[in-house]
Amino acid sequence: MSEKIDNENNTQDWIKWVAVAAVVAVGVYVNSYFSGESLLLRTIGLLVAAGIACWIAAQTVKGRSFIDLCLEARVEIRKVVWPTRQETTQTTIVVLIVIFIVAIILWLLDSMLNGIISSFIT
Repeated sequence: MSEKIDNENNTQDWIKWVAVAAVVAVGVYVNSYFSGESLLLRTIGLLVAAGIACWIAAQTVKGRSFIDLCLEARVEIRKVVWPTRQETTQTTIVVLIVIFIVAIILWLLDSMLNGIISSFIT
């Protein structure tokens, strides 16, 4: 019995994904067909088509799991402790100083290797 329900859901999901592909294909075709029309109207039409396609995709099992993932990610983002402005400034200064020191070391190493190679060549 469970297998029959899973089979029906799988078939329904495939039909929904075909509908999503059809809506996207129609949107692309209509956009190119009306290429002489205003860009604003074509953009609004594409946004409407994308909204319809997303709504249909959200009705599938994978679509629902994607929406759940996005909602859980939003909850996790709210748990993040963001640095203060002072911490960000101090970290940026430290990074810039380290970059400057590494650049000087690489410049000295390059000059030294250039001198060694030049002495062998001449």
